[in-house]
Amino acid sequence: MNVSFHSPAARTTDSGKAHKQSKQHGFEDMELDGGDHEDGSHGTGVKDSTLHVVTPGEVITNDTAFMRGHGTYIENEKVVSSVAGVVDRVNKLISVRPLHTRYTGEIGDVVVGRITEVAQKRWKVDVSARQDAILMLSSINLPGGVQRRKQESDELQMRSFFMEGDLVVAEVQAFFGDGAYSLHTRSLKYGKLRNGSFITVPPALVQRCKSHFHSLACGVDVILGLNGYIWVSAHVPQNLDEIDTELVYSNKNKEDITPMDRESIARVGNCIRALADEFIFINDTIISFAYEASLQYKLKDMNKKEIMHAIATEATTAVDNMKG
Repeated sequence: MNVSFHSPAARTTDSGKAHKQSKQHGFEDMELDGGDHEDGSHGTGVKDSTLHVVTPGEVITNDTAFMRGHGTYIENEKVVSSVAGVVDRVNKLISVRPLHTRYTGEIGDVVVGRITEVAQKRWKVDVSARQDAILMLSSINLPGGVQRRKQESDELQMRSFFMEGDLVVAEVQAFFGDGAYSLHTRSLKYGKLRNGSFITVPPALVQRCKSHFHSLACGVDVILGLNGYIWVSAHVPQNLDEIDTELVYSNKNKEDITPMDRESIARVGNCIRALADEFIFINDTIISFAYEASLQYKLKDMNKKEIMHAIATEATTAVDNMKG
């Protein structure tokens, strides 16, 4: 199966549409959530599985106990949004992440990227940030899981590991002095991506979870990159004992991908685009509900606006019902 590249599902919108979506999902009078969530993640500013979308000039809170962060300002002792985006809250600090912006990462983030250049002892990787991230030769696993210092012979074979155009999943491990991200793929769960489809959504829509590697019930694997790059692929073994370390850098896709697997990959991809088009947080749970909601529609009809809206609405309702 050839890897396919798709343009971003969520298109640039004006503040009026963002305000409309905010009202549609019931965020007009939503209170800010206090404290951490049960899943261990910090508050996103809302008590809902979807987003608290605000527009420029919109009052976020009247509570003077909150401090303003990026994307906000104080007016008449109220915290007001200065951009159209998603409310984010960490303790008493409130900030707004613009819906359409470059990825701003943190150490430990799981990202999906594309190799743009092979340089001396390093690869440059597009991660939708302000500049390309850096993957050092010393930060990868060698074929076969061999643990040793990288030699000159390894540098000569760099294109046999990753070459221009390859898609990789990696983790942010540090920042360089110029602000570029330093990545690593030392774990076998990271590395080259095959057997799937590449999808782009705004980074603000990808929900931070305990794990960003998910195997759905429909037999499809999803990697949710926090940089807004998502990889949907046929199922591969997640048990490290089952992974063939000799094939980690292979460019060949699986030969046993069935037409049903291909349809499932395409259907999950369309569900993710539908959720992004409605400005809804993307995680494995809501993707599963969106997939179930999409089964009543033909695959070729899933790009129609009314069907995308119906799938996203039904998935959101199912998540709300699950939470009681």
